[in-house]
Amino acid sequence: MSIRTLDDLLAEGVSGRRVLVRADLNVPLDKQSGAISDDGRIRAVLPTLGALVEAGAKVVVCSHLGRPKGAPDPQFSLRPVAGRLGELLGGPVHFATDTVGESARSTVADLADGQVALLENLRFNAGETSKDEAERGAFADQLAAFGDAYVDDAFGAVHRKHASVFDVPARLPHVAGRLVLREVEVLSTLTADPERPYVVVLGGSKVSDKLAVIEALLPTVDRLLIGGGMCFTFLKAQGLEVGTSLLEKDMVETCRNLLERSNGKIMLPVDVVVADAFAPDAAHDTVRVDGIPSHRLGLDVGPETVAGFSAALSSAKTIFWNGPMGVFEMPAFAAGTRGIAEAITKADAFSVVGGGDSAAAVRALGLDESSFGHISTGGGASLEYLEGKTLPGIAALEN
Repeated sequence: MSIRTLDDLLAEGVSGRRVLVRADLNVPLDKQSGAISDDGRIRAVLPTLGALVEAGAKVVVCSHLGRPKGAPDPQFSLRPVAGRLGELLGGPVHFATDTVGESARSTVADLADGQVALLENLRFNAGETSKDEAERGAFADQLAAFGDAYVDDAFGAVHRKHASVFDVPARLPHVAGRLVLREVEVLSTLTADPERPYVVVLGGSKVSDKLAVIEALLPTVDRLLIGGGMCFTFLKAQGLEVGTSLLEKDMVETCRNLLERSNGKIMLPVDVVVADAFAPDAAHDTVRVDGIPSHRLGLDVGPETVAGFSAALSSAKTIFWNGPMGVFEMPAFAAGTRGIAEAITKADAFSVVGGGDSAAAVRALGLDESSFGHISTGGGASLEYLEGKTLPGIAALEN
């Protein structure tokens, strides 16, 4: 892979130059207060931003947040992010109230060397996500006008063919930021020659979301541990009753086929926590997977499953984990995810947490982030990388 890096750009000198940084600041906001509930993605871009500030660049940061429909929507404003980013950088972050309009132009024009500006949500502009290349290109032209060079440090967005990710680097000298470079280095070790045993843990709600990565990983992993809501479609494929648990009926035959082809590599739960309803205070207890009542739904893996999965993880030398084992946001159904996460930290292995809900769970459960080898900022991007797909944002940096 031939990609120029931030260090290459810094070596050329950036003092007084405008550097446009595509960051992934798509952080969760509390629905009531609007406060940031997890600032992990903001902290992940600090090494790149800090280096540019120290080198005297005029730093223009852009990002999306949520899924606005191509027009301004106050609930998806990046203003709270600007405040938190300023706190973490130890200096003010100037906030533009639009993306490429009058506020953005004046905010960028007024930047002094070593100062930082954050543009409003990229997805307030339809051109960012447009499938029409002319519309996307026109928006990319406006964004590129804010930079003398471009840095992509938004790994969580590199699997999207969006203007700020794919089209802007064609218009400016471009490099990979420190986060993107680290992500690609880590994930390439998983696809190239992982130290064995190589154990993968997959959770989350839907088999359909993970089918491609399961197909790609089965030939290369030593064990594949499956929990979360997706396990019930596999259990159904074994002919078991799953009650009212999450079930993708159209995937049952696919799961049956995967189990037959796995040569025993796939490991499923042996017990689950079932509840009367999807609610934090619902009555619940633990049952064997062959004893799930028809009127109840599974919301977590049980303690025997945690013990079995932990045993499989204990001998691993490489671990990849993507997706929680249960509804970890509800304390009654968080034990499975916590147990597996703790088992991963205890293994004498290089461990990679595949972003998304898994990374959120690590922080929400108060686990020590430094006890994992790497916590990715891109759930979807990391899965597509492991599937062997071409990621538009990475391809744009290679050109």
